[in-house]
Amino acid sequence: MKYVLVTGGVVSGLGKGVTASSIGLLLQACGLRVTSIKIDPYLNTDAGTMSPFEHGEVFVLDDGGEVDLDLGNYERFLDSTLTRDNNLTTGKIYQSVIDKERKGDYLGRTVQVVPHITDAIQEWIERVANVPVDGKEGPPDVCVIELGGTIGDIESMPFIEALGQFSYKVGPGNFCLVHVSLVPVLSVVGEQKTKPTQHSVRELRSLGLTPNILACRSTKALEDNVKTKLSQFCHVPEENIVTLYDVPNIWHVPLLLRDQKAHGAILKELNLLGKAVEADVTEWTERTKIYDSLQDPVRIAMVGKYTGLTDSYLSVLKALLHASVACHKKLVVEWVAASDLEEITAHEAPDVHKNAWDLLKGADGILVPGGFGDRGVQGKILATKYARENQVPFLGICLGMQLAVVEFARSILGYKDANSTEFEPETSSPCVIFMPEGSTTHMGGTMRLGSRRTHFQVPDCKSAKLYGNAKFVDERHRHRYEVNPDMILDIENAGLSFVGKDGTGRRMEIVELQNHPYFVGAQFHPEFKSRPGKPSALFLGLIAAASGCLEAVLQASGKMNKVSINGVANGTATGKVYQNGNVYSNGNGLHH
Repeated sequence: MKYVLVTGGVVSGLGKGVTASSIGLLLQACGLRVTSIKIDPYLNTDAGTMSPFEHGEVFVLDDGGEVDLDLGNYERFLDSTLTRDNNLTTGKIYQSVIDKERKGDYLGRTVQVVPHITDAIQEWIERVANVPVDGKEGPPDVCVIELGGTIGDIESMPFIEALGQFSYKVGPGNFCLVHVSLVPVLSVVGEQKTKPTQHSVRELRSLGLTPNILACRSTKALEDNVKTKLSQFCHVPEENIVTLYDVPNIWHVPLLLRDQKAHGAILKELNLLGKAVEADVTEWTERTKIYDSLQDPVRIAMVGKYTGLTDSYLSVLKALLHASVACHKKLVVEWVAASDLEEITAHEAPDVHKNAWDLLKGADGILVPGGFGDRGVQGKILATKYARENQVPFLGICLGMQLAVVEFARSILGYKDANSTEFEPETSSPCVIFMPEGSTTHMGGTMRLGSRRTHFQVPDCKSAKLYGNAKFVDERHRHRYEVNPDMILDIENAGLSFVGKDGTGRRMEIVELQNHPYFVGAQFHPEFKSRPGKPSALFLGLIAAASGCLEAVLQASGKMNKVSINGVANGTATGKVYQNGNVYSNGNGLHH
C-alpha cells in the first residue's frame, strides 16, 4: 500500500480537499486504484451535530456516516463510495481508545497520547486504506490522506506525531507528503512572497515530517526565481514545486497538476512509475471545456435558510452544476433567504422583501433544499406555492418535499393549520410527523440515515423516467420527520401523487404534482450521489424543465432502460447506459 499525505500551511481554506481529490483523480487516470481518508482534528465524533454556518454542509454516505464535506469532493472526483471510517476525527480515536481502556485491553498500563492514541491513529489508517471503495475486489493501490486544519494547530499534534511515525514505519517509496501552502502577492510591490511557505515548511520539518512536493496557492503561476528560492530554503526539488494558481473553476485543478507533471513526481516518490500508465483525462478535459464555454443561462432560485454560507449547500450546488453542464446551460444560482419572502420582512425591510420576490419571480426554476428548525419555513412554503400556482419547475429536497405537502394541504385541501409537528406539535392537521424509531433525547446519529430503497409506484411518472424506467432506486437519507401516512389518501385524491415509497409502502419518498411541467419532491437527498458526467436524475429533471428540454430528456430516458443522461444539446438528449440490474444507482462505484 502506498500513501499520499496532503497537509496545509499558513492559513486554512487553501483548497487541501480539492488538491487531494485532484491528486486522487490523476492517480486513478494513471490506472491505479485509489481510496481517500479525511482527518478532522476536532473533538466531535462526526459532523452530524455541527452547524452548516460553522463547518459547511454535512455530507451523508451510503452507510449513514455523517461526514465532512471534503468526502463529497472525493466521491465526486473519484466516483467512489466511501464509508464513515474514511472520516477520522479526534473524537472517534479517543472514544475507541477509552472504550478499550474500559474493557481492560491495556492490561493496567497507563494510557497516554503516545503511544496509545498515536498507535490507534496508525492502525485506523492502515485498516481503512485496505478497504476497496470502487466496487472491485482487493485493496486499493494508493490511499490519499488529507489532514484537516493548518500545520501548527494544537489539536492536530497527535495526528502529526502519528503520521511522522507512520511515514517511518511504511518506509521510503511508500509515503509521499504534499504540502499545500500560500505564496501571497502583496499589492503594494506586486511580488510573490515565499516567507510564509518557508516558515510553514520549517514548522512541518520540526514536527518530524518532510514535504516531498510543494503545492503553492497563488493568484498567478510561480515565477522561476521564486521556485528556486523555495527549493533552496524548503529542501524540495524545483520540479516538485507546483503552482495552484486561480482558475475559473475547480475542474481545472487536476489539469493544472497534470500540466505541471505533479502526478509524475508523486509516482516517482512512490516507486509506481513502472506500474502506472499515461494519465488519461480526456473525458475530464472535454467536460471542463464544455463547462467553460457555456453562455446560455438557466436561473435557479435557491430558497434556503443558510444562504449566508454557500458551502452549506455545496452538494446541491454541485448537483445543479452537473445537470446544467449536461444540458449545456450556464448555471446562475439566485440566493433567496427564505425569511426574506415572509410577510414580516415586508413590514420590517420592504426593500429586502421586494428584492427577494423579484429574484424568485425571475428564476427559471425553484429549489427548496433540506434544513432544520422553523426559521424561514413560511418563506419556503410561499416559494413552493408560487412554483405550484405559476407552473414554475420546482424541486423540493427533504424538508422541501415535506413543506410541499404542507402547502398543498393548506391551499388545496383547505387544512388551514396543516403543518409539521416539528414546527407545531399540537396542529390538528399533522401532515408531517416524527418517525417512530427516532430518538427524542440524542441528536447525533439518530436520524434515518444512509442509503435506502425507494420503489416506484407509478411506472410512467417523470421521476421513474428520469431514473431510466427503474423499478426502484437507492438514495441517501437524513431526516427525523416523515409525511403522515394517515393523510396520504386525501392528498393523493386531490392530485398530489406519491410516486415513490419505501418497501413497506407507508413511508413516502417521492411526490409529484399532476398537470405541472415539473413539480417534484424527494424525501431523500439526491445531490449526494450526483457526479460530473453522471448528474442526479431529479436535478437533471429540474434543469431540463427550467431550460425547456425536459421532454427530450424524458423521451431519451424512456427509450433506454437503465440510463444515466449525460448530455442534452440543442434539444437532443444523449445518454450513457449503465448496467446495474434494474436499479439506477448513481455513483455507486460500479459505473466504470
